[in-house]
Order: sequence, then structure tokens, then C-alpha cells
Amino acid sequence: MDLNQLLKVPMALPSIPKVIARLISEFDRPAPDLRALNQFISTDPALTARLLQLANSGYFKLSGQIHSVSEALAILGLSHVRALVVAAASETSLKAVPGIQLQQFWVYSLNVARVARALARVVRQNQQAAFTCGLLHAVGEITLHAAMPVEMATLNVELPPLDLRRARAEQRVLNLNFAHVSAGLAGKWLLPQTMIDALAGQAQPFDNGVYEPLAGIVHLAVWRARAREANLSEREMAVSFPGAVGEILTLDIDLVLQQDPIDWNRRRK
Repeated sequence: MDLNQLLKVPMALPSIPKVIARLISEFDRPAPDLRALNQFISTDPALTARLLQLANSGYFKLSGQIHSVSEALAILGLSHVRALVVAAASETSLKAVPGIQLQQFWVYSLNVARVARALARVVRQNQQAAFTCGLLHAVGEITLHAAMPVEMATLNVELPPLDLRRARAEQRVLNLNFAHVSAGLAGKWLLPQTMIDALAGQAQPFDNGVYEPLAGIVHLAVWRARAREANLSEREMAVSFPGAVGEILTLDIDLVLQQDPIDWNRRRK
């Protein structure tokens, strides 16, 4: 199945039930808090994608201009956001994804988003765009598992979905990888072109002379989060660190780890 065929497969990204419940509770208040709505939605890749797709739609004439949940909330009325949340709450087409532990995937995606935002601050790139790209960078993995369960099950025996070598393995077996699918979805959602390019190039940033800092930032954030998922030792992290990418962004391994905003030890208890 090629990329165009994958993008035509009817499916809905699964949302986090706890987030949906919190949002519904917030909307039940006489005056919903926009800051709380932003905080809740920004932890959910599926809701973030839906909100950005709506904000970037032709209806608001802002296609390709909205990078983040906060920007989307600034232009969307509460009625639009409420309707989106209600639709997500009633979604029944996808309750689980074979081969993907959704709770782990949600936490991992948010970790990548937080690291990406922290790194973007250091290299003076758009922090909101970096956070959104980090949050959505692996949604293509869900699409691959939903559309190609047999092929993904075979590949999962070789490498788990969050392995550092996963993109390379998918490329070898499928002639595409989750990054390509994530970028394709971002295109369907009418996200800004810089974000689409970053998602497409995240696995191999700066190849072919292309310089998109956001792709490099996401690449380093993915390395950090997946290294933790694999419980790599300090030596193993030093060996696996993508030094060529870091060098172009003037980010060495020590600087990347210093900017890490997550207390991994506390979260693992």
C-alpha cells in the first residue's frame, strides 16, 4: 500500500478518554476557561489534529497559518470547540489500535512535544510549532497499524513501534515510514507547510541539502523520548545520539539533556 492509498483509508485517531471527560466537565461550567481548554486539548494528539484542521479550513480563510492549539482557540468560537469535543466523545469507529499501547503512545507523544518545545526555545525557533509537531510526529504510526495490521504485527516482532530504529525498518520493509504518513496527514489537515516539511523530514533531517530546523528539533526530541522508552544507559545514549543533526543546530548531547523539561525518574515511579 502506497502513501496515497494509506491516506484514503477511513479512520479516526483515538482520543484520550480522560481528556474528553475533563473537557466536557469544563464546558459544563457557566464560563469555560480557555486556558484549561488549551491545556487539556494540547495533551491529546487526536483532538489537537482535529482542532488545527478546523482552524486551518477554508471556512476561516487561515489555511496553513495556524500552528498550535492556543492559536486555534483564539479564532474559534467555543461552540465550534464544544462540537468538536462532543464528536470526539461519541466516536466509536476506533477504540483500540492493534500493536499499539495507546496509553504509552499518548504519554510518549506528549514527552516528545515538551522536549521539542524546550529545544526550539534554545535555537530560537517557533516553540508552539515545535510542540505541535512533537505531539503529532508519530500519528502516522497509528495509521500504519490500523491500515496494515498484518505487516505491522510482523515488523513489531523485529522492533517495537517506539524503537529508535523504527523509521529505518519501516522504510526497508514498506518503502515509507511513519514520518511520511504523519506529514501526509498534516497536509490533509492543512497545517502550515513548515510543519508538514518538518514531519516529513524528521527521520532524516537535513538530507539532500534541505535545511529545516524544525525537522532537526523533532528528530532530537524523538531520540530523547525513545532513548528513555528503551531505558538506554548514559553510554548507550552517547553512542546513539544523532551528533550530525545536533551539530547543525549547535546542540550537543549535554545541551539536549540539560534542556530536557521532564523528570523521567519521577514519572517512572
